[in-house]
Amino acid sequence: MAVAVRGNRGGGSGGINGGLRAFFSHRIFISATFTLLFLATLSALFSPHPHHHPSLPSSGNAYVQRTFLAIKSDPLKTRLDLIYKQANDHMTLVNAYAAYARKLKLDISRQLRMFDELAKNLTDLPLKPSYKSSLFEPGSDVDEDVLRQFEKEVKEKVKVARLMIAEAKESYDNQIKIQKLKDTIFAVNELLIKAKKNGAFASLISAKSVPKSLHCLAMRLVGERIAHPEKYKEEGYKAEFEDPSLYHYAIFSDNVIAVSVVIRSVVKNAEEPWKHVFHVVTDKMNVAAMKVWFRMRPVEGGAHVEINAVEDFSFLNSSYVPVLKQLESANMQKFYFENQAENATKDGSNMKFTNPKYMSMLNHLRFYLPEMYPKLHKILFLDDDVVVQRDLTGLWKVDLDGKVNGAVETCFGSFHRYAQYLNFSHPLIKEGFNPKACAWAFGMNIFDLDAWRREKCTEHYHYWQSLNEDRTLWKLGTLPPGLITFYSTTKSLDKSWHVLGLGYNPSISMDEISNAAVIHYNGNMKPWLDIAMNQYKNLWTKYVDNDMEFVQMCNFGL
Repeated sequence: MAVAVRGNRGGGSGGINGGLRAFFSHRIFISATFTLLFLATLSALFSPHPHHHPSLPSSGNAYVQRTFLAIKSDPLKTRLDLIYKQANDHMTLVNAYAAYARKLKLDISRQLRMFDELAKNLTDLPLKPSYKSSLFEPGSDVDEDVLRQFEKEVKEKVKVARLMIAEAKESYDNQIKIQKLKDTIFAVNELLIKAKKNGAFASLISAKSVPKSLHCLAMRLVGERIAHPEKYKEEGYKAEFEDPSLYHYAIFSDNVIAVSVVIRSVVKNAEEPWKHVFHVVTDKMNVAAMKVWFRMRPVEGGAHVEINAVEDFSFLNSSYVPVLKQLESANMQKFYFENQAENATKDGSNMKFTNPKYMSMLNHLRFYLPEMYPKLHKILFLDDDVVVQRDLTGLWKVDLDGKVNGAVETCFGSFHRYAQYLNFSHPLIKEGFNPKACAWAFGMNIFDLDAWRREKCTEHYHYWQSLNEDRTLWKLGTLPPGLITFYSTTKSLDKSWHVLGLGYNPSISMDEISNAAVIHYNGNMKPWLDIAMNQYKNLWTKYVDNDMEFVQMCNFGL
């Protein structure tokens, strides 16, 4: 190593020679250092290294060491390491699935046994004597034939493991399970929507079509009148029909047996049946059958029945009645009578409103009661799908506080409010009515006809019905215009007077039904149809006149 000279008396040349010697000595030192490092690296790369166990390395340094060794190692040993690693990876995966299956505690005992058995086979495979001595003994050379056999067995077990994992993946992979459930829910929901539409359409056809038994009954009654005309001459006028001191009922229907049940149920539960007068109005096609029935089967107890056709009230014409005028329009006829089936399947929720019955005068007659019965002060309106279970004379004694309509309210919570029946996006509806106002039931209503005339309710009805020709104020039916007509003139009655829902709701309390004065089969499942709910049907059938010969002949199946 060169030493720097502190001073030189020999002048400038001696100083230059000393600096050169120092420079070259420093370069020699650096070169020697790099040479030693290079030789050490070569020694590390090419020096002999003891054979390690073929298990997977657990650290990054081991992996680097193994990579360097692979440069000079036997290719068969490298292949063996790769095969063993593949077996070990699949064994770990199988054990993981088995552990997760145990955690889920599912009914998968067979799968667990298969997972455990496969993991044990993969673990035990390298321990077989033939493989252990020929492949995994330190310092021994790898036998290629044995290695090939070992690889074959490993591949077979790996194949089995992959199949098992693929089969079990849907059960253990939460994301796959969630997606599969979502797909199933979507598919089932689509089927449900389709089934609801088809079911609603089928139910509508069943409910609105005339059953064979009803058709049979009407035909036999008409046949009886044709065969024996002398028995069925027109009866004269009775003073009771206009006597305001009696209890008067209005029933508008084309269903003979339904009307007979309503009247029989009223009379059988009345304390003084001879004081009850029933005003039945039907269409021209059924008026003869209706008259023959009540001539053949007079009402018990001396009650009085008046039967008329709609056509008997001459003031009900298109120049006076908005509904009749609207039915003459081309748009309304197209809406009701063209492509009904097609429209129904497109919109199952609204298809009931395309039924022409909603524009039938039998439905809208209820808005003309004061004009139809000008000498009466009060009248009880009953639908033909009700059954009376106790004396109703108390309704004539209810103080209506000057109101026109006495009815049972149907709202609870946010349901059956005005907002559900009227279009509050229309400015006329929005300005005139409260969307939270409580709706009430049409089907059993006590009307004060004097108050009706005073409040000019029929004129009010005409005004709104004329505005709704394009169906923008409400969809259709008689309840929405009724809610409008009697908006501020309805008196709420006790709920025990009128219980609804027996034609669609299977969950009505039997105690509530038993305590009700009137039960109402509103909905599609009418009691005279095969689709009626059995738990309620007997409440109606017990008032059917089964002794009437035509009822037996027409096979009502009651």
